[in-house]
Amino acid sequence: MTDTRPAAWPTGVARHVFDRIDSTNAQAMRLAPSLSGPAWIMARDQTAGRGRRGRTWVMPAGNFAATLVMRSPGQAQDAARLGFIAGLAVHDALAAACGPAARLAIKWPNDVLLNGGKVSGILLEGLGGGGAAGVDLLAVGIGVNLAAAPGAGEVELGALPPVSVASETGHAVSPDDFLDLLAPAFADWQATLARGGFAPIRAAWMARAAKLGQTITARTGPRTRTGRFDGIDESGALVLTTAEGREVVPAADVYFAEGA
Repeated sequence: MTDTRPAAWPTGVARHVFDRIDSTNAQAMRLAPSLSGPAWIMARDQTAGRGRRGRTWVMPAGNFAATLVMRSPGQAQDAARLGFIAGLAVHDALAAACGPAARLAIKWPNDVLLNGGKVSGILLEGLGGGGAAGVDLLAVGIGVNLAAAPGAGEVELGALPPVSVASETGHAVSPDDFLDLLAPAFADWQATLARGGFAPIRAAWMARAAKLGQTITARTGPRTRTGRFDGIDESGALVLTTAEGREVVPAADVYFAEGA
């Protein structure tokens, strides 16, 4: 049996669990002015979840939806690095929950894959108005298909098929138990960033990267680039080697099948 005993809950981090709300990121925005420190906000039922670029995030019953809201680290680049921390934390929490047989990887920048299908998505949003001091906040929204995956018709054309922990591994993991694994993992990677900067985060992310050294397609608006995925640079941007040479792509949708 997989040992899913969690590490200690991170010191100074609050935990708020709701039975039913519209979205954990939206709830984070509403609660932000009253929070005195970082807080995890989890919903057992989320009715209006959002993904990147305004896409809908479908949440079947038993799945995980939570947001970590915290003070923004300052620069936009520093905030973006928390997306890589989130991907690493989800990867580690799933590894603890599912055991070594689970094939986990991270698709740039922070989608977590299980056996080649998408099991988790992450959305970072900046929140203004953090109380009387006007401190800007950052919401890190995380969705994980623990119990069930959305149907293929609910994802965009060319996207990786959604999968769930239950269907791929047979493990039953509750949202509450998953949060107990995720919160300490996130705190550990934050501490790594604070101690060593982005270099150890980048190295750890590259060790878990999906399709590293293989051909991928990156789309930014109407522009499409296809080339060898050579990792990420010091800012976290995607590095491709195309027919035109080395290209650094700071933002894009990534597809694994050429022309998909």
